[in-house]
Amino acid sequence: MPNDSHPAPGKAAEWKARTWTSRDGLELYFRDYPGSDERPPLLCLHGLTRNSRDFEAFAGRYAGRFRVIAVDFRGRGMSQHDPQPGRYTPVTYAADVLQLLDELEIDRALFVGTSLGGLVTMLVAGMQPQRIAGAILNDVGPELDDRGLDRIRSYVGKQRRFANWDEAAGYVAGINRNLPASNGPDDWVRAARRVCREDGDAIVFDYDMAIAEPFTRPKREGGAEFDMWPLYRRLGRVPLLIVRGESSDLLSRTSAKAMLDAAPGAQLVTVPGVGHAPELSEPAAVAAIDDFLARFTG
Repeated sequence: MPNDSHPAPGKAAEWKARTWTSRDGLELYFRDYPGSDERPPLLCLHGLTRNSRDFEAFAGRYAGRFRVIAVDFRGRGMSQHDPQPGRYTPVTYAADVLQLLDELEIDRALFVGTSLGGLVTMLVAGMQPQRIAGAILNDVGPELDDRGLDRIRSYVGKQRRFANWDEAAGYVAGINRNLPASNGPDDWVRAARRVCREDGDAIVFDYDMAIAEPFTRPKREGGAEFDMWPLYRRLGRVPLLIVRGESSDLLSRTSAKAMLDAAPGAQLVTVPGVGHAPELSEPAAVAAIDDFLARFTG
């Protein structure tokens, strides 16, 4: 098994480092936190440049009551890089996730998708909706604000080498617009440790820079954007919680309201003082998630 070298200081839950094999032969990694077999597991899907470490605190809160499965998408963290960058797309990630569920013989899961992970969740709702028992969409929806997309495009795929963790933390704070403003230096170092790794005498981002190629590729002239709303409406047929950062530049207030209108049974919580994306450990997020998951605990 791979050696995951980034456990969180003071972590509350133990996990097993495990792998699965994609249909195109890549070895992909996930953290498997043990929990009850009497309810669907929590399947945690991270953002574009992130990895399973983002869910350490989340798993620390819910593992035991739930089995928690936190994946590294291909090209991130401990998962193998794809030799064909054109496959770094949400459709590919959705197929990888379904392959994992098949290998683990999991019929249904509670999907927890941050940013890109939420897009993957919506795609799974279009491909195999019966696999989703419920979903938490973290600061993402079927319609995304260009401000946030442009900010992400400004840094994704541009490798940098930092002399130390403090330097890395300063950069991570900057690309996140220094939100939440309440974060101190130690908070930003912890944030950097989730998304970066040591490489010799330097600190680097822990993802394949080639993931940027499909994301930053210019749209075809005259080509229509893919409409995610039908997939979102299908997802809205199961219990759904939308988490939004109050200062998010990716999921606007208008889009979040439209999501509620399109899925009347959905719930929305806005996390104060936070941008894109909430860590899901903020008091407002925890309260909403606790309430949402209560319906699955019996």
